[in-house]
Amino acid sequence: MSLDFYTMDDLKVKDKTVLVRVDVNSPVDPKSGLLLDDTRIKLHAETVGELSDKGAKTVLLAHQSRPGKADFTTLMYHAEALSEILGKPVKYVDDIFGSNARIRISGLKSGEILVLENVRFYSEEVLKRDPELQAETHLVKKLTPLVDYYINDAFAAAHRSQPSLVGFALKIPSAAGRVMERELKILYNAVYNAERPCVYVLGGVKVDDSITIAENVLRKGSADYILTTGLVANIFLWGAGVDIKQVNKDFIKKKDYCDWVLKASKLLEEFKGKILYPKDVAIPVDDERKEFSVEEIPDRSIYDIGSDTINEYAKIIRGAGTLFANGPAGVFEEGGFSIGTEDILNAIASSPGLSIIGGGHLAAAANQMGLSGIDHISSGGGASISLLAGEELPVVEVLKQAKGKFKL
Repeated sequence: MSLDFYTMDDLKVKDKTVLVRVDVNSPVDPKSGLLLDDTRIKLHAETVGELSDKGAKTVLLAHQSRPGKADFTTLMYHAEALSEILGKPVKYVDDIFGSNARIRISGLKSGEILVLENVRFYSEEVLKRDPELQAETHLVKKLTPLVDYYINDAFAAAHRSQPSLVGFALKIPSAAGRVMERELKILYNAVYNAERPCVYVLGGVKVDDSITIAENVLRKGSADYILTTGLVANIFLWGAGVDIKQVNKDFIKKKDYCDWVLKASKLLEEFKGKILYPKDVAIPVDDERKEFSVEEIPDRSIYDIGSDTINEYAKIIRGAGTLFANGPAGVFEEGGFSIGTEDILNAIASSPGLSIIGGGHLAAAANQMGLSGIDHISSGGGASISLLAGEELPVVEVLKQAKGKFKL
């Protein structure tokens, strides 16, 4: 599939002012405000460093958390971290589009980098509206006259329609950054040109996302197997008529996922043999991992998939041509119940097929394990899930519009 938008290769950025939207949302110590992890900042350093080296005047827009959260804070420490990673000065201003920010942008010299304040300090940024309305916000109107190009590198937020993400591309020449370009190429290629058999391993607790993905790829005929784990598996077990016992049913009801049980049941009927659910599960009994076949589940919370299921899934995974995995197999933070997640990840890493892992907890687990055999770990769980579920990403759509509207 052709990615019909401009990339950084199309822009002549020397001596130009370039506004770049990145996603450096990072774990933060709520007491000190210091960053606990700089993974996402390192990711975007490629785009920012390239622009600076080419003589652009680079202005960064980004967010950190959202209002009401303990880690909703300034981007001052993010700027310091980026400076350390790049090995060059990175300026910071505690303003977004006020006079102070505009003066600092206008005073930039070629090669310099300026980080603006957390864009979500501005109330209009958290509103979800159509791109045409976001293009008329104060943020876009105030900053547009000061910049020559807009680059969106925030793939992790590509499924959101907010002013800093979709507004500028309708007003000025715009392109995808290196992170955005790479993510979209890999994911679109995996979806539209998948080597068979194509296997999706869907787990975690975001049941609605996973079942929507399953339905989309099965209807398109682009998936050969859906392997379910985590809460997703419990939904399919219940949908298949397995008695998962009251405590697990109550948890599903509490999550308001009962409608998805009916959906799962219909998908199992429609796509016989394509959707697999566990044969056995792991449950804590007297603080120890105990495994039970699904016909003998006690009235206790299911924490992981069992060994027979792991072996069955691993065999399918190792024979796959393309793999996409999202969500852990169980409560992997608890001792003894990380086995399913770790064994599935090891199987994926040892598979000769193209392997892609969505963001979030599964990506964190893979990074923690230091696996080297996985081809791509996505920087954006929500965005990659939306793309695989067949949804249009607002950021991608406006980048396409920008190419048609602005000739370089």
